[in-house]
Amino acid sequence: MEEAGQRLKRRRERLGLKFREVEQASQLIAEKHKNPEFVINLSRLSDIENQGTLPSIFRLYSLCAIYRLDLNEVLGWYGVPVNEILTDAALFQLEKTHELGIHKYDNAAAYVPIALDPGLDLRKTFFVSEVVQRWGKLPLALFGGVDVREYRYGFIGLEDWSMHPVLSPGALLVIDDGKRKIQASGWTRLSERPIYFLEHRDGFFCRWCSLKDGILSLLPHPSSDAPVLHFPQSEIDIHGQVVGVATNLDLEKRHRSRL
Repeated sequence: MEEAGQRLKRRRERLGLKFREVEQASQLIAEKHKNPEFVINLSRLSDIENQGTLPSIFRLYSLCAIYRLDLNEVLGWYGVPVNEILTDAALFQLEKTHELGIHKYDNAAAYVPIALDPGLDLRKTFFVSEVVQRWGKLPLALFGGVDVREYRYGFIGLEDWSMHPVLSPGALLVIDDGKRKIQASGWTRLSERPIYFLEHRDGFFCRWCSLKDGILSLLPHPSSDAPVLHFPQSEIDIHGQVVGVATNLDLEKRHRSRL
């Protein structure tokens, strides 16, 4: 792969700029912002291009401004994966509620379904991937940083209260179809227990699960009115585990649909 310094050099040469012209242009930027750190002197520019010297953030900004380059793209030349900042942020969790201040990266988005078959009965839970008519971009932040491009989708029906308040009616689910084996342990709290998206000839379900002697039990949230369902394992298709969710917070609208 071509070194970042060589790519900057090639850009400068294509623009027909001499070292002295780059230095003079950087001085104008430094004067505007009243900060000498933006200045790129001749020897420093030579080191950046030919010796692989890492420019400071101020000098890199000047080079991008002078060469008409996208700063995020040039950061990528130096190995900084700007477009992965949301997924990297999701590698660790913060205990306190906070504002997401990294939503400005337009590329940190994934294609998700935004138009479904108009004949769908939204009262029922269904598998979104089979009924999508149009796809659009949605920030990864809405799914907690999960890269939804690698997953499938489900929809909790507007009359499906079986997992409320963990999963509410109208929620769009991200499903990892690589996690189809029922996990029997490994959590300490009910909120940490894996939730699975399943299909039976009678429809789709989104529940906690337990498996014993070939019988798969579909467990609703204790606060719901939904019954525990029992099926032979052979009658159920496990589409995967729910790993992300985007939900509508209009509680009044959802409760009206329950009446």
